Order: sequence, then C-alpha cells, then structure tokens
Amino acid sequence: MTTYAVGDLQGCLGPLKTLLERVDFNPSRDTLWSVGDLVNRGPDSLGTLRFLDSLGGACIAVLGNHDLHLLATAHDATRLRNSDTLLSILKADDRVQLLDNLRQRPLAHFDATRGFFMAHAGIPPIWTVAQAMVHAAEVEAVLRSKSDSSEFLKHMYGNQPDCWSAALTGIERLRSITNYLTRMRFCKADGTLDLKTKEGQDTAPNGFAPWFSYPRKDPDIQVVFGHWAALEAKSGIPGIHALDSGCVWGNCMTLMNLDTGERHQSDCGD
Repeated sequence: MTTYAVGDLQGCLGPLKTLLERVDFNPSRDTLWSVGDLVNRGPDSLGTLRFLDSLGGACIAVLGNHDLHLLATAHDATRLRNSDTLLSILKADDRVQLLDNLRQRPLAHFDATRGFFMAHAGIPPIWTVAQAMVHAAEVEAVLRSKSDSSEFLKHMYGNQPDCWSAALTGIERLRSITNYLTRMRFCKADGTLDLKTKEGQDTAPNGFAPWFSYPRKDPDIQVVFGHWAALEAKSGIPGIHALDSGCVWGNCMTLMNLDTGERHQSDCGD
C-alpha cells in the first residue's frame, strides 16, 4: 500500500496515466493525492475529472484555483475566459455529476499518521495545520451547499482583503481563506499577500518572500503543494514538497512517493 502525490494536472491526463503505470499504481491498494488544479488549459479536462472520479476513495484531491474557476463558470458562463479549456465539461452529459463531485473535494487535507498536509498553494506561516483545516472547512461547507455557494462563487474573485484577520466575516472571510489556500505564493511575515507576482522565488516584491521561507507553526508536519510552476517542483526547504513542474506549459508532471520521497516525472507529450 503506497501513497503518491502528483502535481498540477490541468487536464493533462496522458502524463498522469503514464506515471501511474510506471509505478504500477493500483487503486485497490494504493492512494493518489492530487494537489489541485485538476482542470483547465490542458487537452483533456473532461477525461481527467472522469478518471479521478473513477478512482473513488483511492484519490484524494484538493481544490485549486482553476477548479474553483470551473465551478464559478458553471454558475455564470460570462466568467469563461478565452484561455479556458472547460467547455467539454460544461457541455458533457454527466456535467451535473462531475460538478457535484468536484464540490465535495476539500480545500486542504491532513494525514496525521504520515504527518503530511496538502493544499493547492500551501499553508500560510501565520496558521497552524489545525487552523488551516478549520478555515478550509468553512469554505468547503459553503461550496457543498448549492444555496450558499451561489453567492460565494459570484464574489469569490479578488485580491482583498490581503491579510488574514480572525475578525473577518462573510464573503471577505471566505475569499481570504480561499486566496491563502489556492492562490498564495509570496507573503509577508504577518501573512499579508502579494497575489500579482507569479515568477520564481527571486522575484519577490520588496518586503515579501515565498510563504515557505518563514518559520512555520508546525515545522514537523510536511507540506505538499502545487500552484507555483516557476519553482519547477523545487522549494529548497526540507519538508516542503513543491510538485507543480509545469506540465501544461510544456515541461513535465511530477509524482512523489510520500513513503519514500522518490520522485518520477513524465514529459507533457507522454
């Protein structure tokens, strides 16, 4: 029984299947963690969702910003961008089931036995893992309620508030949690986010640094994340496992064995 974690898929189903075949992945005994951004920009977002759903409990996937964008677009078609490759899902006969299943995915996952935490963008240095899980659950509850999710998805987009406060309420609170868990790259020690800069670690705006460069509240818990292709699946920090290696941008996909740390990569053309 082995647990693997894979970087951003973004509809690149071929490379994922290549990696799973390479490690002889068997859903009857093994588990696949996905760091989110299951869909969009790649060639087969529809097939990717169907495949992950077919794995049932053998797949633990957290939501990324592109997955939330799909939900928002399904709610309001005017959100669809020219660069999106989501129409195959939105027009699929099993669209309702796929979207309902996506709503059930968490924003964060914690395996206390293994000592691993997973969220699409990581964990802000101002939160413990316990706090991150509680905050993630707030957004998850809203997404799973069709009546509540409509208002949230309508106002989900935005860079403000740019710093967490326990006093935040309503949409601003939900947006803040969502931005930390699905969009964060650079921040200040107090948690203030810069959500505009997307390049490598050395491009941090003045006063900001990669979120994982600050002391963590739970340093013994390892973190698995994606979202930041410019890192090329390297954080340089022990216990901080960056897995987005930019498959959708023509690079490769990365799969890591959580039990051994061994990594496998598949080119985007595979």
